[in-house]
Amino acid sequence: MYAPKPTSRFINLTVTLLLVLSFSLTIASSDVDDIDGIEELIALDEEEEQLQQQQSEVTSHVKPSEAEVLSKAQRIVLELNHDNAKKLIDENEYVLVLGYAPWCPRSAELMPRFAEAATTLKDLGSPLTMAKIDGDRYPKAASLLGIKGFPTLLFFVNGTSQPYKGGFLSEEIVTWARKKTGAPVVRISSVADAHEFLKKQTMFVVGLFEKFVGPDYEEFIEAATSDNEVQFVETSSAEIAGILFPDTKPTDIFLGLVKSEPERYTTFEDTFKTHNILQFVETNKFPLVTIMTELNSARVYSSPNKLQVYVFAEADDFKKLLELFQDVARKFKSKIMFVFVDIREENLAKPFLTLFGLEESKETVVTAFDYKTSSKYLLELDLTPTKIEEFCTGLLHGTLSPFYKSQPIPDNKEASILTIVGKTFDNLVLDSPKNILLEVHTPWCFSCETTSKQVEKLAKHFKGLDSLVFAKIDASTNEHPKLEVDDYPALLFYPAVDKSNPIKLSTKSSLKDLAALINKNLKAQDQITKDEL
Repeated sequence: MYAPKPTSRFINLTVTLLLVLSFSLTIASSDVDDIDGIEELIALDEEEEQLQQQQSEVTSHVKPSEAEVLSKAQRIVLELNHDNAKKLIDENEYVLVLGYAPWCPRSAELMPRFAEAATTLKDLGSPLTMAKIDGDRYPKAASLLGIKGFPTLLFFVNGTSQPYKGGFLSEEIVTWARKKTGAPVVRISSVADAHEFLKKQTMFVVGLFEKFVGPDYEEFIEAATSDNEVQFVETSSAEIAGILFPDTKPTDIFLGLVKSEPERYTTFEDTFKTHNILQFVETNKFPLVTIMTELNSARVYSSPNKLQVYVFAEADDFKKLLELFQDVARKFKSKIMFVFVDIREENLAKPFLTLFGLEESKETVVTAFDYKTSSKYLLELDLTPTKIEEFCTGLLHGTLSPFYKSQPIPDNKEASILTIVGKTFDNLVLDSPKNILLEVHTPWCFSCETTSKQVEKLAKHFKGLDSLVFAKIDASTNEHPKLEVDDYPALLFYPAVDKSNPIKLSTKSSLKDLAALINKNLKAQDQITKDEL
């Protein structure tokens, strides 16, 4: 969970946020007047004077509504330190703590959302106390709380820590907190309440039950309790249900998911079982095309939908493609998950693009993953609606050819050691009528250089032996489904008579021992050949 050291862009953003949120983001209510060290919880007059002008400059660029939220949050989110952290947590039934670091970009992204959630929960009368601690400034106190990386959210119930398993948008934090500190379902009993609820909630599950009893209702409640991210609401009024979900069917029982997307309303059409409801919500809660961020990446990776299409492009370029991909995604709804990643966000994009040898790409790239089979695919054709749809159809039906990285085919003329790439592995290794000794290496392998020197000496020693070919392959930039190596370097002896079962030679053996092993295997192959004749 540790973030990398900051870039100047992240530092500037973080400092700006901290100026607004931190200088007096402290306890100001009479409820905590008896906490020790309260002086440290309230911004010093001297600090306020020094930062007042800077804060004014920051908030002048913030929308009035945002500035109001931030200002209100300053009076709600408590600032913890080494003196008050334990006492505050022990004396409150529910506490949600944000551990952050000033240099951490993900902390900077989460902090205003945390503050907005605190404001909403306060307005709702939530019993939850929300606090934050600078883990860089107070490492000992943060460690005692269980904060090991940044940002970290920890939920304490009567002083006992529990993992936070909700989302990271302000609305998701609010939903999770309400479920953990109160009823898992919000009951809406009036038209006015329904309209007010719609103003505040962008995604929710609505259940219509003539009576709040019975096995179907019990399954609904169990699902609402189990789900950590989506707010569940219930009503017994068809009129109210129609306001929340205009497509509600005239029936005594109904369940649907509402979200602020082109596909705004999705009706549940399965039997009322907890696992069915949870599966329905999990599969349909994402947008047609999810925009990946640092904060939602874990949710994307853990999605039960294991068929995923990724679009890597610059944000401005993707705006032109969004409608196209939404149209395609609509045809594969609940079957394939579509994800957009800003190609300029290296922490998010580069790990994926490296899998395709495209880490330096600046152009739009469309890939796919089948996480059930650990297969990856690359769309190498033009981005037309037809080609994209065919690509997705192939992914769904398992007819796409998996992608394997390969460097360009090299010129091996007069080379004593052949350079193998992904595209030539079949021809030069598996289909070769000769015995092959293959060195598998990577650029980051510390001991690969030593092994390479041994292979060079072995190649000289066995020079002139037509039945034996020495070769090498860089596993970081070349792949093949039948090249399975876990540790580098690796030495694999492919017998001429059976290329399906390569013999692994120890890279820790001496040069003399390796030569003896090669001789032994060559003689064994000769004997097998004679026996077959």
